[in-house]
This record gives sequence, C-alpha cells and structure tokens, in this order.
Amino acid sequence: MNAQARGTFDVTVTPAGAPPASEGVALGCMTLDKRFAGDLAGTGSGQMLTAMTAVAGSAGYVAIERVVGALHGRTGSFVLQHTGTMDRGEPRLLVSVVPDSGTGALAGIAGRLAIDIVDGRHFYTFDYTLPG
Repeated sequence: MNAQARGTFDVTVTPAGAPPASEGVALGCMTLDKRFAGDLAGTGSGQMLTAMTAVAGSAGYVAIERVVGALHGRTGSFVLQHTGTMDRGEPRLLVSVVPDSGTGALAGIAGRLAIDIVDGRHFYTFDYTLPG
C-alpha cells in the first residue's frame, strides 16, 4: 500500500551536553520530544548530534527518533533516521524510516518524511508504504 500522511508537529529540543568548541566548530548533543497531529497522531523521542561551523548558515545534524502512535488509524511504532545539512543557508534534509523498525500494525513500514517550517510552525509530509 502506497500512502501519504500530512499534518503538523511540535518539537522540544533540549541540550544534553557538548564538548567545547574547537577551531570554529561547535558540536552538540540534544534530546528531541515531538507531538504529531494529523494523519500521524502520536509522539516522537530521540537523540540529535549537531555540528555548527564558524560560517553563518553552515551546519549539520544527524538524529534517530522513535515514533509511537497511529498512522491513518494503524497503531504501532517505527524509527526515523535524520540527516541534514545547511550549506550557507541552503538546507538539505533526508528523513527515512529505518528498515525493519516498524512494530504492531506498522510492521514492514518504509518511507520518507519531509519537513517544512512556515512562520515558525512545523509541517510534515510522509510518503510511506506498508505491506498488504
């Protein structure tokens, strides 16, 4: 089954410690707590690592996030892997479902999630497949 889910989410990012900056690069570690609404209703929790450079608008992050909830009425969980960069203000982001991470009615899920931030609000579009 090919499907698309849309909605919004709120996120709380909490610093979890970082080594001191060195040679213009600041590394960071943060926890993520999310609340999804819309076609995906549930929570997300995870860890994020960041690197901020001395050049304005250039940075990178990776994150692993476990999502628990209902997707178009099917309940379970799955894990998202984030890889993002900012190249002097130009964003590139890939958020993919970790293979074989789905549980419950979401077992076998695969897909990619896009994030848009408009006027400070977070929106998602989740293109996914499920067996059967």
